[in-house]
Amino acid sequence: MPIIQVNLMEGRSDEQKEALIHEITEAVHLAIEAPRESVRVLLNEMPKQHFGIGGQSARKLGR
Repeated sequence: MPIIQVNLMEGRSDEQKEALIHEITEAVHLAIEAPRESVRVLLNEMPKQHFGIGGQSARKLGR
């Protein structure tokens, strides 16, 4: 059972997250022939102030 973890900053819509889960599942299915129903995708959203880029938070940088 493949388990894929994705870390991303908050701010995406539910529809975007659904699309991401679908596309990752398809990619894993095609790449290693894993049954779609066995693929697990975990999305870990974090606040922008918890994500640093070049010594500053993404929130401070406006991302």
